Amino acid sequence: MSDETTTKPSSNGPGQRVVIVGAGMAGVQTAVALREHGWTGEIVLLGAEPHQPYDRPPLSKAVLLGKAEGSTLDVDFAGLGIGLRLGVQVTGARPDKRLVETATGQFPYDVLVIATGAEPIPLPGSEGEPGVHLLRTLDDAERLRPVLARQREIAVVGAGWIGAEFATAAREAGCAVTVVEAADRPLAGALPAEVAAPMAAWYEDYGARLVTGARVASVDESGLLLGDGTRLRAGAVVVGIGARPATDWLAGSGVELAEDRSVAADDRLRTSVPDVYAVGDCASFPSARYGTRLLVHHWDNALQGPRTVAANVVGSRTAAHFPGVVYDPVPYFWSEQFGRFVQYAGHHSAADELVWRGDPAGAAWSVCWLREGALVALLAVGRPRDLAQGRKLIERGARLDRTRAEDPSVPLKSAVL
Repeated sequence: MSDETTTKPSSNGPGQRVVIVGAGMAGVQTAVALREHGWTGEIVLLGAEPHQPYDRPPLSKAVLLGKAEGSTLDVDFAGLGIGLRLGVQVTGARPDKRLVETATGQFPYDVLVIATGAEPIPLPGSEGEPGVHLLRTLDDAERLRPVLARQREIAVVGAGWIGAEFATAAREAGCAVTVVEAADRPLAGALPAEVAAPMAAWYEDYGARLVTGARVASVDESGLLLGDGTRLRAGAVVVGIGARPATDWLAGSGVELAEDRSVAADDRLRTSVPDVYAVGDCASFPSARYGTRLLVHHWDNALQGPRTVAANVVGSRTAAHFPGVVYDPVPYFWSEQFGRFVQYAGHHSAADELVWRGDPAGAAWSVCWLREGALVALLAVGRPRDLAQGRKLIERGARLDRTRAEDPSVPLKSAVL
């Protein structure tokens, strides 16, 4: 890498340089969106990993099972004039000097976009322990692939989304799988008890063992020791207990962080520091739709947010009185687990009513969350049409007739008052 300390911003176009920290989906899409919105200045995209930027969802599925070698994003960086720098570990930001600091030099910027994503939370006491794995990066998936290929006994810590997806892949590979969850049910941090409860049976149906209400006391190369003295022997342990925003490098920068350590962006994805934006898994934003600050760790947010950032970066420099583009999406994500396709749209925490569509013991059902009669969130299991229609109804703030909404034979759009 050349000495970036002495490199001046390009004279191309307005002579401005955008530096994007993070070459995951959010960072890459921000770079692409900037070009689509007419940015003619320089774009520098910094990635900590040595690999070409890749998509993460296939890691817990096709890549892990050896059905694909990778999931490289199909972007012509050179053709778009995007300066991609890989293997660059960012160590700090100096907004007062408009500099990004790295282990190998400094990158001056006119606009900075923070897109460093999230990092997995390790199991306390397991760091450096042989046979203990996380699943977040391409390297993680490649280390786990031969473990699954040897059909070893696997212990999974955490029955959240990633734990369920990994358990699914491990069972498909022929491994014996035990999933340990500290709460009394799967997805305890994501869904209400009555909604998550039917999902516990999915594990057994797929040949996986689910142990709930179990605290991990210690972990070693032979497996897990639980708080009640039970020992679970395993050839490998996979930890999936959540992720946190990767923002430690911003210490001392003046960029405001929320209590959850996410970058506290505003409704236009601007940070507390001028000309610094944040997007993706590392950033939270205030939602007028839901009346709260949202931190969304899902693929769709990393795809949608960059368009807002790009519009605001370009607009703020080309219009005399640019009001800015507001970011207030209907959050969306999906999960493929235990032979089921699970989709969720919205945010249910402020709902005051729950409506079931179909039998949760069956293969296909949905749950609608209402607030004062208006649809605010929807979970669909094997009912993609419900999700597609429901997402649009949430965007509209549509009110539903409860009786019609309860009937799974009635299209959700036909239940609108």
